Amino acid sequence: MKIKRLTKAEEEVMQQLWELEKCSVQDIIDQLPEPKPAYNTVSTIVRILESKEFVDHQKKGRGYLYYPIIKKEDYSNFSMNSLVEGYFQGSFKSMVSFFMKNNDISLSELESVLKEIKKDKDHE
Repeated sequence: MKIKRLTKAEEEVMQQLWELEKCSVQDIIDQLPEPKPAYNTVSTIVRILESKEFVDHQKKGRGYLYYPIIKKEDYSNFSMNSLVEGYFQGSFKSMVSFFMKNNDISLSELESVLKEIKKDKDHE
């Protein structure tokens, strides 16, 4: 399945779905910051997410419960790869260098990140 790019509003709703796992439109609205969007707005976004095959639903009473069918990790990987391709000519090295220079990351912080990555890879 090919993952599609989400708009900022769609991503915001997906973040809530990933956190809540299974919920109604009202549950999503309850989690969003003020000012709360209109019910119809969130409902429309959820239906768009269904058409993009990020979300599915099951009937509950007179309403529906929605749940993600794309894992957050899969979308994160897609987004990062898109970022690297679009802004760093496909080079992760260029991306890391950019973030180090522009965010004042120390060598000890970078070493700490590399140790975490190595630890995660050793556990796979």
